[in-house]
Formats: sequence, structure tokens, C-alpha cells
Amino acid sequence: MSTIHLHRTTWLTPEQYVAGLTDFGPGRSRLFSNSADAHLKVHDRGPSHADVTEGSNGIWERLHYDWSNPDHVVLTTTDSNVWGGRSGHTYSFTRRPDGTTDIDVVVVRDGKNAKGRILGLVLRTIGSGVLEKAFENSVNAIEQRHADPRQRGRIAA
Repeated sequence: MSTIHLHRTTWLTPEQYVAGLTDFGPGRSRLFSNSADAHLKVHDRGPSHADVTEGSNGIWERLHYDWSNPDHVVLTTTDSNVWGGRSGHTYSFTRRPDGTTDIDVVVVRDGKNAKGRILGLVLRTIGSGVLEKAFENSVNAIEQRHADPRQRGRIAA
């Protein structure tokens, strides 16, 4: 099992990032590269939850999204062709006094078959940079959705 911790400080509010995270419409792949539009299927959606299958490059997972707590969003893997066990994503948001937000993400990858175990090993060793880059790109893309010239230059790494 691999557990990867990601962090980013942004001028986005938690609500703005969660709005992007839970936007399952066309163009989702521009926000989350591992969610190809052609593989996206929303099975159920409520005011603070969704049941979604998404993936790309031959890897897919069905996720239960729970954003009932706006400062702590949990994505639980309920089915996948490679991930099982405790797999999923947890997003935690901390509002800072300067108006920025810390986003902390914990990604758990528990391989349920040989392919999943190999991918988990790769993530644990050399592949965590791929997830870091994908997370960075998602924050940047959501910032662009909310671009305000007054905010540019305030983006913290």
C-alpha cells in the first residue's frame, strides 16, 4: 500500500477548490488529467455527495465523493480495476489569516491485483512526482477559473 501526501497553498477558498473537485461536467480532464471525459460516468449525485466512475490510460475507479464537511472532502474507492482496500483521497483545507488556503491531500493506493501492486510500488518510489504534478496542475487550473488580476502574484507555492 502506498500513501502519498501532497500540499499546496493557494489564494482559492476551500469552496472554490471543492467546486472544481466536484464539477463532473464536460472538460473535467482540463482540471484533473487522470479523469478523461470519455471515461467519466456519474451514477448518483446529491447536494454533498456523488458516486462517480472516472479514469484514464487503462486505469479506472469508482469513487464515493463526500463533501458534507467543506473543510474535509473524502473520496473513497468503491471499485476499480487496480485499486482496492483502503484506496482513496482525502482533501483537508485550512484557511490562513492572510486569506490563502492550505490544501493537504492524502492519496492511498492499495493494489488489489498484480497491476495495482506494481503501480503502488512505482508511486511509493519514483511515481509520487506524477501525482504532485497532477495536483499542482489541478490547483492551477481551478485558480484560472477564478482568475482575478488582484490575486495574481499572491499564489504561494
